[in-house]
Amino acid sequence: MNLLELTLIEIEQGWHQTDMAFVCNYCGASFANDQVFPVEDNFYPAAKMIRHHLTTVHPQAIDDLINTDSKYNTLTAKQRTLLSAFATGAKDAIIANQMAVAAATVRHQKFTFREKAKQAKLYLAIYERVFNQTPATDSLVHLPEQVGIEDDRFAITTAEYNRLVAKYFTTTDPLRLARWPKHQKAILAVLKRITVTLPAEQHFTERELTDQLKPIYADFPLLRRYLVDYGFLQRTANGRDYWRNPSYKE
Repeated sequence: MNLLELTLIEIEQGWHQTDMAFVCNYCGASFANDQVFPVEDNFYPAAKMIRHHLTTVHPQAIDDLINTDSKYNTLTAKQRTLLSAFATGAKDAIIANQMAVAAATVRHQKFTFREKAKQAKLYLAIYERVFNQTPATDSLVHLPEQVGIEDDRFAITTAEYNRLVAKYFTTTDPLRLARWPKHQKAILAVLKRITVTLPAEQHFTERELTDQLKPIYADFPLLRRYLVDYGFLQRTANGRDYWRNPSYKE
């Protein structure tokens, strides 16, 4: 796992996407964007296949992440054991019994981890502002062409996009939107991230599109409307057929 080349979200979810494929961080398995993959009686597009791969081939992905062999992983053996136990969702009393310590000790360790996470967030924010200030040449993420005059609310840098995705999504695997943003840039970043989950060459009925969007956000009609209004998706006049805008490329 090359931490220098992966974003925080990519490290957390266990896979990353290149121009050509979805790639597993743990074993390097690659699933080309333009292929479908047979699994028993089903056929999975690459975006779905990478998730199936992680579930079946790396069922202990959380433990793999906790025990990443890297000089940057400074967790002690005891901390790794605790984090693996917390990842199971077991109650503090059960974990304490398994580790032969007091429940108060387990609660204190959990508090300590939360405090370290807060420290890490602040450090990352400081680092980004100091060393990754957006220069004039910073690349902009690609968005669908809009009707009418576009102002600077439609200009989103890669750094801004990554920050907005981290802010508004509680998790990216599976994709879960915490709340609907109010500002234009955030809305576009959210729509762009959601679009990534939709197979590029596939057509959807309204019901099929609902099945894709409903797990992401409870107000899936809102997502569907905005995806069409902002050109990420196209549809027939009767609303029976939806597909990704072919002129919009990631």
